[in-house]
Amino acid sequence: MSRSFQRALTAMTRTAIRAGSKAITRALKAKPARKPAAAKKRAPAKRVVEKRSAPIVGDWSAGLAIGTAGARRYWLYKPPGVRRGERLPLVVMLHGCWQGAEALASSSKMNRIAARERFFVLYPEQDRIANAQGCWNWYDTRSGRAQAEVGAIHAAIDQVCQLHAVDPERIALAGLSAGAGMAALMAAHHPQRFRAIAMHSGIGTGVAHSSATALRAMRGRRVAGNALAPIAAGTRSPALLVIHGTADYVVAPGNGAEAARLWAARAGAKPGTPRTVQRGTRYAATITDYRARGQLVATLCEVNGLGHAWSGGAAGQRYSDPKGPDASRMIWTFMAKQFARGAG
Repeated sequence: MSRSFQRALTAMTRTAIRAGSKAITRALKAKPARKPAAAKKRAPAKRVVEKRSAPIVGDWSAGLAIGTAGARRYWLYKPPGVRRGERLPLVVMLHGCWQGAEALASSSKMNRIAARERFFVLYPEQDRIANAQGCWNWYDTRSGRAQAEVGAIHAAIDQVCQLHAVDPERIALAGLSAGAGMAALMAAHHPQRFRAIAMHSGIGTGVAHSSATALRAMRGRRVAGNALAPIAAGTRSPALLVIHGTADYVVAPGNGAEAARLWAARAGAKPGTPRTVQRGTRYAATITDYRARGQLVATLCEVNGLGHAWSGGAAGQRYSDPKGPDASRMIWTFMAKQFARGAG
């Protein structure tokens, strides 16, 4: 009786979530009411950062999840041809300040890779009421606001896993700037849920605990007491990829190296010999791997000449540099290796 009741409850929950999600999606996509003639004369403000770039193939849909920080909207990309019984990886992409989910999808072009390699991409979106600049409050751990937003993102992940064919053993995180800081915080506090994490132009977790210390860290000033707690015995920790430009004018370049060092130190990993890679006219990149007992713990990729922008991103987008190397391709390649290692 208990198992039958649990199965029935689970089925009812999924049905309710689907119904609510469909209603929310219809509301989000609904056309606004016709404006009066006088209003038509005023040209709408141009919002370049929110410009939508719809995927060529696959499904692009909106949703809403409710967590400890309240409701958060998200966008989900689903690749074409998902077969019954099939389970695909999920990559969670967290945008930076002055961005939204659609802007990050457009600049990173991650959906194009997802269509070819066949994985879901989830783009949670910060509420402007929670932060006027659209930043994730990754640093505000003293007040608990950061932890509440972690809960909201987890709620979006849970909902997508309930509604779609996601493999719960193949979930990874990536973020840009403030999104990178939030991704690091999530992975540090819930390491066993994620197989890999990628930080692009961000600050490592534990470095800041308030807006004041976050600003100091952004300017390259070291903050005291920023060591991460060692990994508990038997705990699986995701591998970390850090991508940071040496010409970053927003988040000081030293933050990338510090994020990789702190993540490696908690696992007792040591740096290998740095190597320089360059293809064609792309920026050169210096890559350093950190390993412990033969296992990759972290990789630092310092891109020479890159500013505060997604490396290899779409042209004409804010916080995007098309010159490359291709950060999205690097991130997926890194994640796919961790997924394969976990399956072995």
